[in-house]
Amino acid sequence: MFGGYGIYHRGIFFGIIYRGALYFKVTDATRPDYTARGMKPFQPNPTQTLKTYYEAPADILEDSRQLVEWARTAVAGRRTSARRAR
Repeated sequence: MFGGYGIYHRGIFFGIIYRGALYFKVTDATRPDYTARGMKPFQPNPTQTLKTYYEAPADILEDSRQLVEWARTAVAGRRTSARRAR
């Protein structure tokens, strides 16, 4: 994916690893958690930005419990988005 790796849980695409950074799927409800920490959306090149995936903050990556919680939230958000799209 864009030269990176997609992360799936039980068939649900919820994350991207790209150039040493981890990006999680966000929703309108979870995006503020990322922007409040100054995190930016996934931008695989200068002309393309995916505003539905934001970089995970370093402090989250360093705490395995928080990382699991944020990953679960990303999966749950993706499930919600998938249900709305049907």
